[in-house]
Amino acid sequence: MIGINSQILSESGGSIGIAFAIPIDEAMRVVEQLRATGRVVRGRLGVQIREVTKEEADAIGLKPQGALVSRVEKGSPAEKAGLQAFDIILKFDGQTIEHSADLPRAVGETKPGTHSVVTIWRKGSVRDVPIVVSELETPTKTAAKPEEPKAAPTNSLGLAVGDLSEDKRRELGIAGGVEVTSAEGAAGTADIRVGDVIVGLNNNDVLNAKQFADLVSKLDPKKQAFLLVMRGDAARYVPIKPGS
Repeated sequence: MIGINSQILSESGGSIGIAFAIPIDEAMRVVEQLRATGRVVRGRLGVQIREVTKEEADAIGLKPQGALVSRVEKGSPAEKAGLQAFDIILKFDGQTIEHSADLPRAVGETKPGTHSVVTIWRKGSVRDVPIVVSELETPTKTAAKPEEPKAAPTNSLGLAVGDLSEDKRRELGIAGGVEVTSAEGAAGTADIRVGDVIVGLNNNDVLNAKQFADLVSKLDPKKQAFLLVMRGDAARYVPIKPGS
């Protein structure tokens, strides 16, 4: 046996010959855990992740592989280990993460309490981060109430930004960042929106609106830059070229 059918694709109620199965290796692991403990236990890092797009990979000079961390849960193993939003997880315990879906599978198969190592890309360098895997629990999510940002002049990226309140920074788990109050020109074309939070420009952390303006003023208009942008629970790299 190579798998156990779990779903059958049907538009009329009859079988059209397409089914989806749980791999037998996964099914056997579940059976072994049920026999030993009466329940299924899976490992957890405490990160929300997504695929690295080709555009993002090109912007930062990587191959389109790995899992992009869009959010780190408070009190999680990932937060304790120092993982951050915008880190790209390339390996877990030496196992290459080709696609974001590879990471939950690898972590889920790891016994809680195991001392593991994640290999990440951060700001142009690759590093190994030790982490202790915990047990997966049902996550909870609280919706954030949007705040009215302060207005500022538009810069060469077509952006106007304002400083974040301390409450908003604590809510997002970041030390700095600025909130977009207007996006036009290059920023509008790059799908930057009002309410987005910018936490990095190239490999520089964005601390406040004044420092962000200084960073933008030093950009080479002939070279493409990239922004680190948070939108709700999602984090992404956005390639952008300064205008005149």
